[in-house]
Amino acid sequence: MGSVMSLSCSKRKATSRDEEPSNSSRKRRKLSSLNDEEEYNCRLIPNLPDELSIQILARLPRICYSSVRLVSRRWRSAVSTSEVYALRKELGITEEWLYVLTKGQDDKLLWYALDPVSTRWQRLPPMPVIVCEEESRRSLWNLKVGEIVRSLLGRRDASEQMPFCGCAIGSVDGCLYVLGGLSKSKTVSCVWRFDPIVNSWSEVSSMLANRAYSKTGVLDKKLYVVGGVDRGRGGLSPLQTAEVYDPTTDVWSQVPSMPFTKAQVLPNAFLADLLKPIATGMTCYNGRLCVPQSLYSWPFFVDVGGEVYDPETELWGEMPSGMGEGWPARQAGTKLSVVVDGELYAFDPSSSMENGKIKVYDQKEDAWKVVIGEVPVYDMTDSESPYLLAGFHGKLHFITRDHNRNVTVLRADVPDVSGSSSSSKCVLGPGSFKEKGDAVNKSDTVIWKVIASKDLGAAELVSCQVIDI
Repeated sequence: MGSVMSLSCSKRKATSRDEEPSNSSRKRRKLSSLNDEEEYNCRLIPNLPDELSIQILARLPRICYSSVRLVSRRWRSAVSTSEVYALRKELGITEEWLYVLTKGQDDKLLWYALDPVSTRWQRLPPMPVIVCEEESRRSLWNLKVGEIVRSLLGRRDASEQMPFCGCAIGSVDGCLYVLGGLSKSKTVSCVWRFDPIVNSWSEVSSMLANRAYSKTGVLDKKLYVVGGVDRGRGGLSPLQTAEVYDPTTDVWSQVPSMPFTKAQVLPNAFLADLLKPIATGMTCYNGRLCVPQSLYSWPFFVDVGGEVYDPETELWGEMPSGMGEGWPARQAGTKLSVVVDGELYAFDPSSSMENGKIKVYDQKEDAWKVVIGEVPVYDMTDSESPYLLAGFHGKLHFITRDHNRNVTVLRADVPDVSGSSSSSKCVLGPGSFKEKGDAVNKSDTVIWKVIASKDLGAAELVSCQVIDI
């Protein structure tokens, strides 16, 4: 009996010992399946390694990324990091988009991005509010009290509608920059950057000097800022200083000031005190900064050529006479130009504002030549920039308004620069808002094609930039 009990007990012990491994193995299998399921759910695309998924996302058109962000947090995170965009650059599939800055009736500045391939527009997040440090500290209590009153009355905070008056616009390293300007009648030095990758604005290092209405340009992946005005006790005074920003280090460095040589040879002290030198534009051409200049005594401007800065020697020199004296003016005291495939173009408006001419600079002859004899201009308003120039996809583009007051982007097929002639005419091609001209020789014809149009209400054109990412 005892032996039987002992045998049955030993069998039970053996059985329990045999069950332990099977239970633990089932637990391991369950944990393993849970880990597999978790790994499966964490992947960007089920059954595909994330490395391959990133390759797929990088090959999507940029216009799709706004929809991709809505799929999941993982997808939104994937297209909001530099990895996808670095891969796009490596694959040679970056895209050039046009960014247009407009000013509404309430003086608020709004950005719109255009994908020229899909011809679709996207509105950018609004720019942050500029407030001077001194004024913000002084008026903090008033703002708090005012917010309570405005909330009771259902009115919006006035500070939210404060425009970036007189700010400069630039782009470098795939980002937009808004620099300086006027805030409550004071010039500021703050700089805001818009990163299309994360689709948001952020503040970066401020400029070394407060300035408004300055000019910007990019050389060697660095952003240069020259001139502008500063507000002193006697009002606005022009600046000759210049500085450069390195986006990789977020550091501003001083650049030698513009000499304004022409302003120093005025015949008498009265004119020297009356006429103030000012930079009226800046273009990066042949690896140098070309800055056309004027002498002004509001509302009168006198063009006096310009100066050129060489970043290698860090020296300013006088601009070639033909280049400076013949530089077409956009309007009083400002110039409008763009470089496309190494050629410098500028718009020369007509006095009637119904058309204008596109000129190209001939470096060998030091002269401006008409390459497009007629440009359709339909914006008859007194806006600051009724038309803009841009260069992307290797083509010259003209931004203006059509007869329906829509902002319209026109692309020009520019004839061979070597055969530039004032006899070239304008023909608006298919998709344009107005057919114009009878039969003309093909060699003298410039075809303007409407590539995109958008109703932005009564908003005025301010500036534009092209970003390639």
